[in-house]
Amino acid sequence: MIHYHCADIHPHHRLTELAGKHLLVSHAYPTAAMISHQIAQSCLLDNGAFSVWKSGKSADWNAYYEWSDVYLDSPTTWAIIPDIIDAGEEAQDDLIAQWPHSDRGAPVWHMNESMERLFRLIDVWPRVCLGSAGEYPTVGSSNWHRRMTHAFNEISKRGRLPWLHGLRMQSIGHLYPFGSVDSADIARNNNRPQNTIRGMAARWDCVQPAIKWEKQPEQLELAG
Repeated sequence: MIHYHCADIHPHHRLTELAGKHLLVSHAYPTAAMISHQIAQSCLLDNGAFSVWKSGKSADWNAYYEWSDVYLDSPTTWAIIPDIIDAGEEAQDDLIAQWPHSDRGAPVWHMNESMERLFRLIDVWPRVCLGSAGEYPTVGSSNWHRRMTHAFNEISKRGRLPWLHGLRMQSIGHLYPFGSVDSADIARNNNRPQNTIRGMAARWDCVQPAIKWEKQPEQLELAG
């Protein structure tokens, strides 16, 4: 499992402490994109949808298309296709249809969406991102784990697992066989006295899930 560490670290020259690691660069904070591509093994371009959703502003997807087009020239860079949190499946599919950079992008399946949509995305795209939304907003909650366990149980019935990326799921990545996860932990907490950027990355990168998913028992949600 690849750990993508958020590159929103200031001042940017401190990013060199993550040389050789895998970095996530958000369109919401794009200034680290160039240096990230100079030092990282690979880069993930984030569409900034979570930041847009929290701010209540409207997204400029054309600007994201143009920005990502520059960096997708790198063969080890891929991007998250625009999505709108809690907007419904039809709106998400419309955004996928507008994506101009073919399979260098990965669509997002939100956990409150149907399994049918997840299977459809898996059948078409080399990578699919999984995002917490709707009644599953909190990574690691009991309700969230029930839904994620159900998803992996259903996916595993179809054969080998595809490359799934867990959005903001680094903290629980060891429990599910993701191909990759991301987190802003280093960007947020590297200034604490006990932390160093390189040390935090080394600890996270050692956290890996089991190779194979074994079907897990599913708990039913109790009626209120």
